[in-house]
Amino acid sequence: MSPLHVSVAVLAVFAFAACGVSADKDKFKCKLRPADIPKEWVSMVDPCVKKMREQVQTELTASMTYLAMAAHFSQDTVNRPGFAEHFFKSASEEREHAIKLIEYLLMRGQLTKDVGDLIKDPRPKGDVTSWVDGVSALKDALKLEASVTNNIRDIVAVCEDPGESKFNDYHLVDYLTGDFLDEQYKGQRELAGMISTLDKMMHSHGAIGEFLFDKKLLG
Repeated sequence: MSPLHVSVAVLAVFAFAACGVSADKDKFKCKLRPADIPKEWVSMVDPCVKKMREQVQTELTASMTYLAMAAHFSQDTVNRPGFAEHFFKSASEEREHAIKLIEYLLMRGQLTKDVGDLIKDPRPKGDVTSWVDGVSALKDALKLEASVTNNIRDIVAVCEDPGESKFNDYHLVDYLTGDFLDEQYKGQRELAGMISTLDKMMHSHGAIGEFLFDKKLLG
């Protein structure tokens, strides 16, 4: 072990000991007195924070929905590896979106309390876990993405005009429109194109059309 790693390990041990942690139902709680940090830099207003917290849950629900789709198409009785790979990737992307939102809230001084309520029980949207074919799954995916997009637009609207407060959160709005909405619109267009192509292939060639499309997804 390098000297740097040894130093980090020693510091971690001292920090753990200084914190005075105690086990309570398998949870660790730090007993150190919170630092007295000025609050002037924490500028997000409550309606905006509330919508952002809700969006974390929305992204995780989308991730679980895509995970259910991927698991469905991975079954030996379905065996569509191309669709499975596509939806596994989509599940990871939605999870990354949730992480980005959490990181943003932390950067703005939020999530210092009520963290336990941030992530609830994310189930697949509508508790649907099976699909009759690839087209139906892609259509559900497009509806899901449209719903996520509308939710992000709602956040933008609330954070630009948060009611009684005159605070316009330009930074968050710019972040959401630049990083999130751009990706959402491109993703929706891609799904719409995939649905169009697959629907035509299945109309002309039946089940073999879906088989060939699945191979195309594998690259």
